[in-house]
Amino acid sequence: MTNANLPTKRTAGIQEMVLTALFTALLLLMGFTPLGLIDLPFIKATTLHIPVIIGSLLLGPWRGAFLGGVFGLLSIWKSTIAPSALSFAFSPFIPLPGESHGSPWALVIALIPRILVGVVPWFVVKLFEMIPANRTAMKSIGTVAAAVTGSAVNTGLVMGLMGLTLGGSFAAVKGIGGDEIWAGILAIVFANGVPEAIAAGVIAPVIVLALMKVLPSLGAGKGKQ
Repeated sequence: MTNANLPTKRTAGIQEMVLTALFTALLLLMGFTPLGLIDLPFIKATTLHIPVIIGSLLLGPWRGAFLGGVFGLLSIWKSTIAPSALSFAFSPFIPLPGESHGSPWALVIALIPRILVGVVPWFVVKLFEMIPANRTAMKSIGTVAAAVTGSAVNTGLVMGLMGLTLGGSFAAVKGIGGDEIWAGILAIVFANGVPEAIAAGVIAPVIVLALMKVLPSLGAGKGKQ
């Protein structure tokens, strides 16, 4: 490393810290208002995955994982203080249907998928960079694919884990039989997951590509670990 590289690396580090703080503040603002977790009859829809995906693509998987963890903690908090029908799956403090206690699986459902939302998009872009084609086009296509994949990871893992670990409670709340659990899960995946994926695929790439032009030291394309 030459001395000439030190200011550039120091500047990039400062930019990363500032953006991490800004995205964390944005997540908190959205989480503490109806903008981030939207109350629906059975479950809360979310827009919190979008800042996490953007953070992953700009700041890398480690900071992305941190932002995903903030997303998960906000989900636990909101499900605890303003529960919906399925909040038992996101907060261990909400009793299961017919029980006097919650489930520790709620911590897994609320945290693990959200942390991965901050990790997976980075690697999706990396995969697209390996395609021998126009670099600019691959960056744009890869960013869209990463955003949609990040959103799918959130919805798919959350609902999948819910079905695997708390399927009986899900069926009780929905008033369905055990053989209808996965049909009910898929219905929510399509009802919530498709709009969330579309929103991520439209909003996140626009912001990421614009910020990468303004702050060229950031972004998956720079090969940071």
